[in-house]
Amino acid sequence: MTEAIDIVSSAKPQPLDKLELAKFDPVSRLSPSRLDELADVCFVEKISKDLDPTRMSTTGMQALYLVKGDLGIRYENGNKVILRGGTDAAKHTVDSERLKIKDTIALTPIDVVRIDLDLLDIMLTWDQLSGYVAPGAQVRAVAKPSEVKLDAASFNAFKLKNGVFAKLPAANIESMFARLTSIDVEAGQVIVTQGQEGDYYYLIQKGTAVVSRVKDASQPPVELAEISAGSAFGEEALASDTKRNATVTMKTDGQLLRLKKQDFIELLKAPIVSTVNMAQAVHRVSQGAVWLDVRFETEYKYHHLEGALNAPLHELRNRLEKLDKTKEYIVYCQTGRRSSAAAFILAQHGINAVVLENGTRAS
Repeated sequence: MTEAIDIVSSAKPQPLDKLELAKFDPVSRLSPSRLDELADVCFVEKISKDLDPTRMSTTGMQALYLVKGDLGIRYENGNKVILRGGTDAAKHTVDSERLKIKDTIALTPIDVVRIDLDLLDIMLTWDQLSGYVAPGAQVRAVAKPSEVKLDAASFNAFKLKNGVFAKLPAANIESMFARLTSIDVEAGQVIVTQGQEGDYYYLIQKGTAVVSRVKDASQPPVELAEISAGSAFGEEALASDTKRNATVTMKTDGQLLRLKKQDFIELLKAPIVSTVNMAQAVHRVSQGAVWLDVRFETEYKYHHLEGALNAPLHELRNRLEKLDKTKEYIVYCQTGRRSSAAAFILAQHGINAVVLENGTRAS
């Protein structure tokens, strides 16, 4: 086999039809909604003859599938085979490590598709744990089906990979599905009220809601945000064990998923919100972490840790774009209560954060 020269094809990648994508294994086992998500980010890559597609990936771990053309494969033991697109053998990934492939070469112009292995695994895991059974799959044990029918927007795979659920242990996922309940809601219905005790964590399955807050008792509520399918709310009061700091009212009819406070703490908060003591925090800051003070601006101005940024808890969502996702943040407040809520919010948006144990009061 001749040595390939790694020159990336100049042809612009083309979207891969969902039906074509579903011919591959284990992609074919995905639910229809997950398949739609994956199809949106999968593109046909055209590779010129005499190039090695296994050496042309510039990103992380990927599954490589041959869509069309002939691919020569040479194994570490010297054996050679030809893989042809559209055959049963081509339904499986060209797994260089597991199959001990030394190199490959496009014997003809070929079409390939690369799929992020981590994203695919997340999709498969959540599909299976939510009770989805792929057509033709053999189910030996009869499990209790989840009463909740999940809409893809509520647990979008990209949020699962980068948001709060990315840190959720697999063992907790199935328990969460079992404990989630679904409720139908109407336009104008108040779901949570400012000042009340927190009781549930909510995910919007369908519909749109408005978040508002009373800042001055003599003035009407101020609208803070409009949220829709895929958004979550109610976590601040549960994570910090305080009262609701805003009111959420449905703008349209819809459907919500909700998780009781104790279930939220056990399944979501506990494994996601981690703490460090002051000595550990100082060491991490010396290694590049950043202090994040989530107290009110007046508290911050009166006294704060050297180098700390200020993002008050009630304004945190509006300041997320100013935070660096490549950094780790050591979140603190006076006692650790507000910072716990802040760390959970940051995790929801893919920002790495830990809480200063017991806050500045313990330092």
